[in-house]
Amino acid sequence: MEEHLPKLIVDLGLILGVGAITTLIFKRINQPLVLGYIIAGFLVGPHFQYIPNVADEHNVEIWAKIGVIFLLFSLGLEFSFKKLLNVGGSASITALVEIACIVTLGYFVGQWMGWKTMDSIFLGGLLASSSTTIIIRAFDELGLKRKKFANVVFGILIVEDIVVILLMVMLSTMAVSQQFDGGQMLSSLVKLGFFLAVWFLGGIFIIPSFLRSIKKYLDEETLLILSIGLCLGMVYIADSVGFSIELGAFVMGSILAETVYAEKIEHTLQSVKTLFATIFFVSIGMMIDPASMMEHKWAILIVTFLTIFGKLLFTSLGALLSGQPLKQSVQVGMSMAQIGEFAFIVAGLGLSLGVTSDFLFPVAVGVSAITTFTTPYLIKSSEPVYQFLNKNLPEKFLQTIDRYSSDTQHIKDENQWKIIIEKTIKNLALNTIIIVAITAFTKNYLLMLLYDNVSFFQANFITMIITLTISAPFLWALVGNKVSKTLVSQFWHESKFNRAPIIGIFTLRLIFILGLIIFIYYQFFSSKIAVIIPIVLLLGILYFLSKHFNKVYDIIQNRFIFNLNEREILEEKKLQAKKENYQYTWDNTHISDMQVPQHANFIGVPLGELNWRTKFHINIAYIKRGDRIIQMPNSESVLYPLDEIGIIGTDEQIQKFENYLKIIGESVPTSTEDSKDHINITMDKVVIPDNVPEIQYQDIGWIKDACLGIVVSLERNGEISYNPDRDVIVEPGDYLTIVADKKKLKQFIKHYNLK
Repeated sequence: MEEHLPKLIVDLGLILGVGAITTLIFKRINQPLVLGYIIAGFLVGPHFQYIPNVADEHNVEIWAKIGVIFLLFSLGLEFSFKKLLNVGGSASITALVEIACIVTLGYFVGQWMGWKTMDSIFLGGLLASSSTTIIIRAFDELGLKRKKFANVVFGILIVEDIVVILLMVMLSTMAVSQQFDGGQMLSSLVKLGFFLAVWFLGGIFIIPSFLRSIKKYLDEETLLILSIGLCLGMVYIADSVGFSIELGAFVMGSILAETVYAEKIEHTLQSVKTLFATIFFVSIGMMIDPASMMEHKWAILIVTFLTIFGKLLFTSLGALLSGQPLKQSVQVGMSMAQIGEFAFIVAGLGLSLGVTSDFLFPVAVGVSAITTFTTPYLIKSSEPVYQFLNKNLPEKFLQTIDRYSSDTQHIKDENQWKIIIEKTIKNLALNTIIIVAITAFTKNYLLMLLYDNVSFFQANFITMIITLTISAPFLWALVGNKVSKTLVSQFWHESKFNRAPIIGIFTLRLIFILGLIIFIYYQFFSSKIAVIIPIVLLLGILYFLSKHFNKVYDIIQNRFIFNLNEREILEEKKLQAKKENYQYTWDNTHISDMQVPQHANFIGVPLGELNWRTKFHINIAYIKRGDRIIQMPNSESVLYPLDEIGIIGTDEQIQKFENYLKIIGESVPTSTEDSKDHINITMDKVVIPDNVPEIQYQDIGWIKDACLGIVVSLERNGEISYNPDRDVIVEPGDYLTIVADKKKLKQFIKHYNLK
């Protein structure tokens, strides 16, 4: 009997074959690969009959769902909650204003076009994010990645990613319940925030510790299997408690992003993610119906107009409100006027849940295709648009914007009261979340287990005592840690006017402790009089065992902080070890004074043409010509007889160059104290840290321009490159030996907090 090849294998071969062809074409025409995958999906889908089509669409949908999981898991690996905290107020305010306005306007435009309520809501959702891929590509092509506004744009994209994830959860909840009540939505948001906090706090406390305990077994294969298992486990948990599988994948990715294995996991997962993500976008393309797109061509044009002008306007407005100058606000706004890859995921979510119309996805594809091509032109047009606004807007309005921007930029953020209030809010929020999570766990699992073995009263009493015992360190922590107590004590004695607010803060903490004890009690008993007993007992226990609870809480807190910062701690140790191991190389690079021979054959020839950097691996730090000193001469500078020059290099390189000068003419090293008194050249070695995005992945030329100096060597992974080219990209952990004017180099190092 003839054995037939399973349809799944045939379909997979067809999908990947056509996908490979479209990938090559779109790489050749320099367009986003996502659009290529979608077109491949259309070609193998039911609406294109000129080549073989996918036979079993149901199997492809399952693979596509796995693709979404890996896409969101990978996004979580690239994301970091610490990165979100470091985004800054400007990007956060801009993103939130833009998202709130465009989502709202998208809903009302959908209603104006006569769409159903869910179609209108999902339209707003798919407009919420811009395309990171398209923006980065456009910035690269136009050479704008170093511009100040580009950092704001990248910060906005980070905030958009997390907000869109939350939007997807909200849309899923609304789609399932078909309820739009404001109270219910607020309840869902609170529930979402609570579970996000619990998963993150618990994950950071447990997972890095677990990975450290088995690190000797973690080769690439084991790490890949383990990370996928953790991802799918969190997907199952998220689905079980009523959230989307996308949220579960993203949360686990963001937890693993804080471990030392993040890059390794991302690298080993890359091929798996690419395979399933390709199938996902191909499956989306299979939904494209050209007839439907033609039928809704006006909707595509209206939504395109809304995307370009709405996102441009609202992002610029958000940037202005955050205190950005008019020019920078216009540049930011015109960079964000497109929809991103998340739009396809949101549109696909609506279709998979069966709550949106079939035409919504083709509309998203059409809008994405148009805005992909318009983005570079809009970015290039930002300067002329700014000039037009600057000329035509009322002078009073422009002065108001400038004054507001200047005032916002100079607001002093830090003061002692702000520190106390922030610490109080964080303390109350984090410990309350942990206590509520402990109570929910014991009530839903431990209590149910005890019901099968003891009486109702005994089960409730035992569970309450266990809950209060486990929660005791966190209840005591609500009083405040040592740092907070020391700060409060200083304020108390500093001024009598500080005492009333301090008493208010202490009272608030005490109310929280009492409220949480009552909350725990009422989860297991309903008597209103008897609640006084556990309150009195627990407060007494908290007081007499405070040292013990402090010790337990410190252990838990220190473990969590170490797990959260483990990557930075290990990186710092590596950098310190590298600095110590290669100190000799640094000491061997120095500046030596020489004199140009009187009859040298290179007199009057530009330094660029002499090409001594390539021939001898040296640099010229300065030229002293009589009373005149030329610091950091450029390639057009020339040498004259008897010029004194400062040569930068190692002993061997300087010796080789000195021998060359001796062959040309009599020349001896000079080291006059008089010349050194007037020369302000210095040499220093800096390391590029992880927390300075302005420098990371810039080129050497940018570093030279920023400090007006010379990068004489670059050390990476123990290998030293002398006189690196201007276009060499700087990476975190690189050591740069820089020669520059003392004052300018000191300012450069201080500005970027380099070591």
